[in-house]
Amino acid sequence: MKKRIKVKKKRQKRHKFLLVIILFSIVVRISNQKTPLTKLRLKDNKIIHYLVENTLVIDDSNMMKQLVEKALEKNNPIKTIYQEYNQYVPTEKLSLKKQSIKKESSPLIYLYNTHQTEEYHPSDYIEFSINPTVMMNDYILEDVFEKKNLETIVETTSISDILKQNNWKYSNSYKASRILLENAKKNYPSLKYFIDIHRDSIRKEKTTIDISDKSYASILFIVGLENPNYEENLSFTELIHQKINEKYPNLSKGIYRKSGVGVNGIYNQDFSPYTILIEIGGYENTTNEVLNTTLAFAECFMEVIHESNS
Repeated sequence: MKKRIKVKKKRQKRHKFLLVIILFSIVVRISNQKTPLTKLRLKDNKIIHYLVENTLVIDDSNMMKQLVEKALEKNNPIKTIYQEYNQYVPTEKLSLKKQSIKKESSPLIYLYNTHQTEEYHPSDYIEFSINPTVMMNDYILEDVFEKKNLETIVETTSISDILKQNNWKYSNSYKASRILLENAKKNYPSLKYFIDIHRDSIRKEKTTIDISDKSYASILFIVGLENPNYEENLSFTELIHQKINEKYPNLSKGIYRKSGVGVNGIYNQDFSPYTILIEIGGYENTTNEVLNTTLAFAECFMEVIHESNS
């Protein structure tokens, strides 16, 4: 008898989950009649930003129905569903359009990805051609920073396009991102902090850590020793590393100092003493783990720059 009840409960749970997926699929298709689902890719912009893992795992199907109804009224299901469960995202940021920075603005932080195509564990929405890449970190950080009045630029120019246009190999990616760095600084002289976000290529057991019953993607910082002034970059990076482990023990695995044959050795860190390279998680980390870490990094980074400027 107990076995039958357990089986029944499992079926009910599975049915509810399937209902959620079906309803979500219907809403997305309705609201994007003019946009083929195959075009809803992260590289086209921010959709993965608000499709974080587990946002749709809801036990109450009536709640999901209400969300769908609200979404249909506003003709923006992703916006409604995400905001319901992730309150840190400002309404005005939920857009599939590229963000345009006004010329009169004075941004302080520049977020970019030399290796834009580095992916995390496939999301639950792979059927919609949605695959999380390291660029999701940029949009999360942008939202958090700007809520604290730290104006931020997210670089959306394709590194792959620059490589193709110049007939460069993938190994020249840092050369390509250097062009973007210089262009950003030229257009916005107020920029001070430059954060290049990557992810590691090792297995999950080495890129994941549990802190207070919450799963995080581990952090690793890279400093190139072939930068003539690497001590300045190292000093700034150490402040962030220490702050992270002070608030989130062992979340940062440390600072990997790199030089020699077969590595870049500079990583554009000669561009500014406040240029850092951070690896958040690895290819097997989930978007939820990455989200937890990105929020933790944002908190610690803001504390460091506040303390440094006070």
